[in-house]
Amino acid sequence: MLLLLGFLLPVGLLLFLGEWIFGSIGWGVLLGSVLIIDVAVVAGLLAVGMPGNRLGLALLGALAIGVVTGLVLGLELTNRAWTAAADELLPGVDAGFRPLAIAVLSLAAVGGLIGLVGGFRASGGSAVGGLFLGAFTGIVLGALTAVALDPRVGAAFGTLTTLIAWPVLMGLDVSRRGIDGDALKARFYPSQTIETTKETIEWVRQRTPLGRKS
Repeated sequence: MLLLLGFLLPVGLLLFLGEWIFGSIGWGVLLGSVLIIDVAVVAGLLAVGMPGNRLGLALLGALAIGVVTGLVLGLELTNRAWTAAADELLPGVDAGFRPLAIAVLSLAAVGGLIGLVGGFRASGGSAVGGLFLGAFTGIVLGALTAVALDPRVGAAFGTLTTLIAWPVLMGLDVSRRGIDGDALKARFYPSQTIETTKETIEWVRQRTPLGRKS
């Protein structure tokens, strides 16, 4: 009974917060799922000896990214910027479609170029894959930034960005600074116990008389 209660309470709380803060239970499901992944990543990194201050710095960086994302989307800043650019560059296109068109086309081109260059530098064979992946990412970002979002939806996207950016920043930190292998070995390898056992065996051997050989 207690186990079931301990499972249902966090799930219900996440669904309630998603509906109350962001206006949809779906946000509670999505954000709660990503949060669970984050907790698992943090637990794993703590287990291998990553200092807590490095995890905290990654969290602060993720929070900064999430706050900026939430403000930009919630205040419709990107929508206004794309609308102004579309009015200048695509005056003949329908006014309701102009921001989406220029955002998708522009970011798809930029993303495709970045993906092409990145794929070519990594491996010549992955250049085409990088091109399509970058273009697809640009299309998604273009559609997201061109739409005028409700402030609560903008806040939800900001929270999602924070939860995604946190493990990414932790991974970048690990790839750049690594994990102290000696400290990890000292943490999990029972060297003190082994040495104590050896000393005990030697002490017993010295004080135990050897029996006569028959």
